[in-house]
Amino acid sequence: MSSLTTGAIPIANSAAATLLSASQITPGKPLPPLTVKETSPEHAETVSLTGKNIIIGVPGAFTGTCSAQIPGYIEEYEAFKAKGVEGIYVVGVNDQFVMNAWKEKLAPNSTPIHFLADDQATFTGATGLVFDATPLLGTPRSKRYVMIVNDNQVMSLAVEEDPDKVTVTSAKTILTALSFMF
Repeated sequence: MSSLTTGAIPIANSAAATLLSASQITPGKPLPPLTVKETSPEHAETVSLTGKNIIIGVPGAFTGTCSAQIPGYIEEYEAFKAKGVEGIYVVGVNDQFVMNAWKEKLAPNSTPIHFLADDQATFTGATGLVFDATPLLGTPRSKRYVMIVNDNQVMSLAVEEDPDKVTVTSAKTILTALSFMF
């Protein structure tokens, strides 16, 4: 058993290093495939985004800062729709069970906002929006960001310098930014 564990550690460290070394996506670039889990814990699906959409990256479901950030989007959902936003997607490097439970906790009466599990950090890694959260959360996780996407092209990207803060990624800030973009 020891040799199995010892052999797995370099592989895990190699995968984490690969995720952490990708270049961060920038406005004007096409969005990589949004291959995540929403309806099945076993099978990833590629979410197709057409029109104007908001993607919110969070470091961890149920964490204090993330649980304070997302309710603003739930409360302002109709204001986002009025600005032409067709969908809001919360992406976390968590499993689908955790993302579904978190959605239920934050919106017990339902919400049209999608909570997507990027459990292998496939999408997060492809966008270069991974940071090493190992000391606190045990694994690399998503940076706290908000991406405005129009017809699968990144129009705007706001990334928090400190993942423990919600400043440039708050719902009110993004609503204001939308007013100037379209």
